[in-house]
Formats: sequence, C-alpha cells, structure tokens
Amino acid sequence: MQGLLKEEPGPGHVRLAEVPEPHPGPGQVRIAVQAAGICGSDLHILHDDIKLLVRPPVVMGHEFSGYIDELGAGVTDWKMGDRVTAETAVRTCGRCLSCRTGSPNRCSQKEIIGYIHDGAFAPYTVVYAERLHRLPDEVDYVSGAMTEPLACCVRLLCDMTVIRPHDLVVVAGPGAIGLLCAQVAKAAGARVCLVGTSVDADRLHVAAGLGLTWTLRADQDDVAAAIMDVSDGEGADVYVEASGAPAAARMGLELTRRNGQYAQIGLAGGAFPLDLSLLAYKELRMVGSLGQTAPGWTRALGMMASGQVQVRPLATHVLPLSRWDEGFRLFESKEGIKVILIPGQ
Repeated sequence: MQGLLKEEPGPGHVRLAEVPEPHPGPGQVRIAVQAAGICGSDLHILHDDIKLLVRPPVVMGHEFSGYIDELGAGVTDWKMGDRVTAETAVRTCGRCLSCRTGSPNRCSQKEIIGYIHDGAFAPYTVVYAERLHRLPDEVDYVSGAMTEPLACCVRLLCDMTVIRPHDLVVVAGPGAIGLLCAQVAKAAGARVCLVGTSVDADRLHVAAGLGLTWTLRADQDDVAAAIMDVSDGEGADVYVEASGAPAAARMGLELTRRNGQYAQIGLAGGAFPLDLSLLAYKELRMVGSLGQTAPGWTRALGMMASGQVQVRPLATHVLPLSRWDEGFRLFESKEGIKVILIPGQ
C-alpha cells in the first residue's frame, strides 16, 4: 500500500512510498482510514523542528477516522465495521510523575502514531483497542478526523483554564485550533473575540458562519482599544494564543487583565523575546497545553454530535493522499483551514 513516509531525520525526506500493509496484534485493531487531517505538527515533522520524539522511517498522520476492518486476538468490545477514531499515544512510560498522576499526555517518553509508530496517512493503520472512540452517528468521517485537535482544545480550555459565563475570551489565530478554541469558549458561555490579520480574511469569513461574529484584524484594527472598551478598561479574562506568532504572544500579555489567564496552545517555530515581567506585575496565570486525555476525546465527540462545536466547515480542502504535497502547501501557506487527505485515492 502507499503511505506518506518520513524516511529519515532532517528537513524534508517526506514522500509517498510503498509500505507494508499492517495487521493487528493481540489487543489491537486495524482501521481502514477514511479521512486523515494535516496538523501543524506534521509540518514540524516535515521541517524537522518538532520537540517531540520522532523515529523515522515512519508513516505520518495522527488525526484520522475510519472503520474497523480486522480484529486482533483478545478484542471483544469492538466489531468489524465499527466507525471509530483513536487517541494518538500508542504507549507512555507509566513511571514518570505525569503518568502516575493521571496526565500521560505530558509523558516525555510517549510514543505517538505518525511520529514513532506508523500512522494514518495510509489506507490502513493499527491501534490498540483501548485507545478507540466510537464516532456518533451525527459525526461523519471528515469531521471525525478532527476529533484530535478538538480534544486538544478541550484539554486547554476545560481542564487547564477556568472559563465562566460572560467572561471575555480573546483568541488569537483563526486557524483550525483557534476556531475550535473559540467555539469551545463560546459553548462555555463566554463572550469571544477572534483576532487575525488581513491575510486571514477567508478564515474570518468562516468564523462568522460559525457564529463567531466578533472578529478583529490586528493589522487594521486597534485591538487593545476594542478590548479595553468592552471590558471597562480591565482587559480579557482569558487570552488564548493559538497562532504561534510572537506578536500574538506579546499582545496577549498586554491584553490580559490583572489576575487574568493566558493560555498557550500555538507552537512557534523557535524562541523569541517575551516580557515575562508582566506575569508578576499583573499576577497572571499562564498555562500551556499539549495533547489530550481520554475524557477530552469523549467530551469533544459529544460537542460535535450536539452541534455545540461545528468542525465540518473547517475542512476547506479534501484531497486524495496522492496530492499530499499540495495539501501541505495549502496548509502551510494558510490558504486552507483544515486540509483532509483521503487515503486510497
């Protein structure tokens, strides 16, 4: 079968190649992949600047959905044809403090599909049955492939951050993660402002269709004045940095009110200067989040099924796997919001 392979360490070294068709071992299932999303992390793997364990050669792709087409020995809770998505960690060390205190997503030794174990940019992938989540009837395969990023947003805003009804939440970056975070915050009863730039015009248009009608463009609007005007001069209760842009991070420290919350989920390409003295002067609570936990997957699927969060409009491009390079280009150039690849095409 054809899979998108990171062949060796270093920038580049990604190509569509013939790879062995996998079969499940004990406790595993094989999934016929129906949709797989390109993630910002995939770009970092392509450019070799990600700070997570990667072990080439490996089939990339970790955001996916499909149906079970083969059961490994001992799997009794699932059947052929079940529509599913799956958590991304194949295993964690089980010994570190994070693992022992219920946060295996923080494990520095976690092994992720698409990073160390062959992932979903191929017609088939194998996962442990204990990592599976059933797709609700209301969630199609393309939407199901976006469960993982939504679960990351749920982790940040429902577990790591406190959002109360009528809080003012400012989300910087109207990409897929920003649009998902904004919808999660809105579902919590917050007033949400989504900030982008003129380059994000199409993305902000999609945001309006999702009911996120308060948007600002940092290169055109006086964002600080607008936020202070609606907050009686206090600032945002919660600021979510979802772009990875240094300017957005700096703006966040300025816009967050005293004793407010700054939440970081965007990944920058490298280090940059930041005035952290504002943390002390304003007594800010600053959190970062990476990955997800099992309860977040359940909650994410429930939010999709109920319509609290709409993910299907974010899939601006659905392409066959054979056009992966075009998909990566569209995603990196911000011409698309979420690019979904269809293996077998």
